[in-house]
Amino acid sequence: MTESTRAVSQHDTFHQGELIAQQRVGVREKMEAIGPRVIRDYMPDQHRDFFEQLPFLLVGSRDDTGQPWASILAGGVGFVSSPTEQQLQVRAHAHASDPLHVNLHEGAALGLLGIEPHTRRRNRANGVVEQISDAGFSVSITECFGNCPKYIQARRPELVIPDSQIFVSEEIRPVLTPAMIALIAGADTFFIATAADENTHHVGGRHGTDVSHRGGKPGFVRVDGNHTLTVPDFIGNFFFNTIGNLVTFPRAGLLFVDFSNGDLLYVAVTGKVIWNGPEVASFIGAQRLMQFSVTQARHVRSALPLRWGKAEASPYLEPLGSWK
Repeated sequence: MTESTRAVSQHDTFHQGELIAQQRVGVREKMEAIGPRVIRDYMPDQHRDFFEQLPFLLVGSRDDTGQPWASILAGGVGFVSSPTEQQLQVRAHAHASDPLHVNLHEGAALGLLGIEPHTRRRNRANGVVEQISDAGFSVSITECFGNCPKYIQARRPELVIPDSQIFVSEEIRPVLTPAMIALIAGADTFFIATAADENTHHVGGRHGTDVSHRGGKPGFVRVDGNHTLTVPDFIGNFFFNTIGNLVTFPRAGLLFVDFSNGDLLYVAVTGKVIWNGPEVASFIGAQRLMQFSVTQARHVRSALPLRWGKAEASPYLEPLGSWK
């Protein structure tokens, strides 16, 4: 079967929330032509090879209340493999404090993001868990597509052997603590998991859970008090996967990584899109804003066995504004 016939058909490419967002910004007709050519129901060889060379993988999942969570798994190069063009195998387990530890089960819809920060490459592969084993789990791929390199800070990860003496501590709060605020306020990167409305028509397991990258100048996530976050949304590929999900299902999960010490901050939020107005205009380069209200924050220290060097800022960020 040729690639053109294997691509996802236009009728199935985007769900209602994505179509609403595309219509609002005047690109729906354009995306009707582009979407089916770049969003596939299988992984091309270059994507399969890409996932297999990564030392970490972002995963979006949902808990039993429907709340999305963003997680990160790490391992040696090759811990992710692709036996076939429609399957990924992950030989890793989420730590006990990671929401994925509970959310992972056969039939669970997952959003997957492979990202290589030092080369600014990233690819997405969403699907459904087909099997769980002692070694890890396998995912049946339902859609796969690439993302542009914009807004990715170039930093190279190194896998470290966790010190058995390091105590992994967990702090769960209904609002942000000063330590959590400090991590967010200095961040130049975070990851966001969203999900389609459960009433949205699903096609072969598609339109389930999604996880995406967001990057900006340090401080681009504005913290208002201990429970409100505001984030600029810059020009992208016009798929509106994240924005489209928020339009129909406003719950999301944010993940902030402390690249120096392996701390992780998981934040469950409800969100809304601010499409225009003076607040959008005040942030140079923002097309719109995402505003989130915190419902739970989970700070897990020393959990990620990866360390990164100094970041090289994305050149796309230079002309953009900053809350600072």
